[in-house]
Amino acid sequence: MADSLLQVRRAPGRFVRSRARKAWPQLIFSRRLRCWPGSLSWCGRRRLRRRLLQAQAAGVDLRESGCLASGAAAPAAEEVVSRRLKAAALRSVPAATPDPAPTPVVPFLTQIPTPLPAGRGRAVLLLPLEQSFFFSGICRVTCLYGRVQVFGFTLSPGQPACEAFSAYTNCLLSITAVPYPVPEKSRKEMKREVRAVLRAHLTLDNRCRLMRCFSPLCSIVLLQRLKTPAMEFIISHPGLSCLFLQETETTQRSTCEYKTLKAVGIRRNKRKNGHQLTESAFSAVNALVSAVCEESDGCPVILVCGTQDIGKSTFNRYLINQLLNCIPCVDYLECDLGQTEFTPPGCISLLNVTEPVLGPPFTHQRTPQKMVYYGKTTCKNNFEHYIEIIKYVFSAYKKESPLLINTMGWVTDKGLSLLIDLIRLLSPSHVVQLSSSRSKYIPNLTPDYVDDTEGFYTKRRTKIRNRGFHIPEAENLEFVEDERDSPVVFAGHKLITVRSEFAFRKTPRNRELHNRVFRDLAVLSYLGKLQASNPKSLSPLHGLTPYQVPFNAVALQIMHADVAPTHILYAVNASWVGLCKIQDDVRGYVNGPILLAQTPLCDCVGFGICRGIDVEKRLYHILTPVPPEELRSVNCLLIGAISVPQCVFKNQGFEGPLPYVTTDYNFNLPGAREKIGARDPEETYEEKRYWRPKLSQKVHRY
Repeated sequence: MADSLLQVRRAPGRFVRSRARKAWPQLIFSRRLRCWPGSLSWCGRRRLRRRLLQAQAAGVDLRESGCLASGAAAPAAEEVVSRRLKAAALRSVPAATPDPAPTPVVPFLTQIPTPLPAGRGRAVLLLPLEQSFFFSGICRVTCLYGRVQVFGFTLSPGQPACEAFSAYTNCLLSITAVPYPVPEKSRKEMKREVRAVLRAHLTLDNRCRLMRCFSPLCSIVLLQRLKTPAMEFIISHPGLSCLFLQETETTQRSTCEYKTLKAVGIRRNKRKNGHQLTESAFSAVNALVSAVCEESDGCPVILVCGTQDIGKSTFNRYLINQLLNCIPCVDYLECDLGQTEFTPPGCISLLNVTEPVLGPPFTHQRTPQKMVYYGKTTCKNNFEHYIEIIKYVFSAYKKESPLLINTMGWVTDKGLSLLIDLIRLLSPSHVVQLSSSRSKYIPNLTPDYVDDTEGFYTKRRTKIRNRGFHIPEAENLEFVEDERDSPVVFAGHKLITVRSEFAFRKTPRNRELHNRVFRDLAVLSYLGKLQASNPKSLSPLHGLTPYQVPFNAVALQIMHADVAPTHILYAVNASWVGLCKIQDDVRGYVNGPILLAQTPLCDCVGFGICRGIDVEKRLYHILTPVPPEELRSVNCLLIGAISVPQCVFKNQGFEGPLPYVTTDYNFNLPGAREKIGARDPEETYEEKRYWRPKLSQKVHRY
């Protein structure tokens, strides 16, 4: 109190009418006649202003008084102020007993201040408590002070920066300030600490501007420009340049905030375009995180199911980020062939996730622990092979960390029976079922319903109800072969229902178009690994050096169609191929190509493009980002319905006829229609004539 009084005495005594106008609400001492301070004398105004400043320093609210701010009532007002100042001074005297723990101070900011530039391609953003900054673009986020959360992943000072990808193909990301323990420091000490943190990033003027808006429980983040070879390769194609940033109005381009964020590579967006989970989704995530943290005997196995476009992938990503806040890694089993999360489409894979996933699937393509290439985006024509692949990949799960299982969106009719088989074979401890008012009705997948329902390859189990215990009588019961090989028998699960309600741009008419775009983006992201780690300029695919693979070194198999042996090279040329390794030895054959009689069940180490075929030298020219040490074990090439995106062929940078591209394409040829490999062939859509690669045995020289 003494310090505050000393500061008041040193303050200038000149009375300015503008400052009196700002203090006008404090000068109204009653609801009766409101008199302008001009009726007071000059000394009275000066004395009243000094008392007012003293009252503000002591935390006294003068509006509670019942006096008038008039010339006659000025002495009474001064007496009221004096009494309140004395009472505040008595209350400020420290007592003999220790003070209780300080309560958090709620910040007074309700809006996010303008980001401040912090150098080339850098900006500092101050976030009040519970305020979210929605953005589009690519950036690296570092927490300098406080605590923030990006799509469920929490960042604190000292943690490594995370890469955030906010694209218009999905809901936009946001940076939200979350509560954190308030240190037992005064506000002055906290500001001194924040200034020390900002000294390495902001100039003196910008530090002063930011500190004017700072209050306890605020968080400060550093936004840095980020460029990755994969994303630069994607946006280099026409039509994809606005994937992360789109043009705005001319009026917004002239603002300081727009220029500061543009240097970082992001743009501020509205809340309605951002990602928002429902209350039931938050409750489900909290319950699953608690189950993982409190699990003592084994690791939980979580299976997420629901119809198409219900939000399974979004829920999985948010759950992974929440789990990474508590545990170092999460295992992920991908069973959705059409919309894969970490690999190109058409794969069933098992991964160990150790870093947060902050973006759409095409922004975090990773190498799995075990992967099998199915070759199509739907399993409606071969359920048995699909089940065998899942069992083969699931056998690599070591049960050292929690497992999250993603399933297909086909959950009606035969798809529901297939889902029942997966629940029985994988024996999850928790089943998360997503539904909405827009989706088709699906019965609740309770343990009793799963036991009483017939699957494709498993029988219902209505005779045994004691799940989780060993029953000697069960050894004499007859089951089908797939049930005998089940990893866990008679394991019950806990059902968690999530109500998903959000507006999305997918409709039954344009769903297949959206899905095709997502699959093409995943393939382009994988091909972006061919670029150098720090490229000065992007290299086109035809400018890269391919691997030369002899005909007798690898075997071939076309998985999605029957192709005559004489036309096998036509199908392989300019195709997306899976690089696999089989147990059979193919080195004994002198001539080639070597053809397989049936599709093998084998591991896939990666993918590539058959850029050309040299018939005279009997060589395949393969472009792939797989390291050479892993390519030594590859002895099989699998070709499926997944094709190379058309933009790769149509934008090769040549003048005149483009290699592998023709406008004269016969859609009546077997295997040439667009519906081959579609996610849901039962839905009809208007066929459009796109350019198709021209298959030829000749080697095209670029």
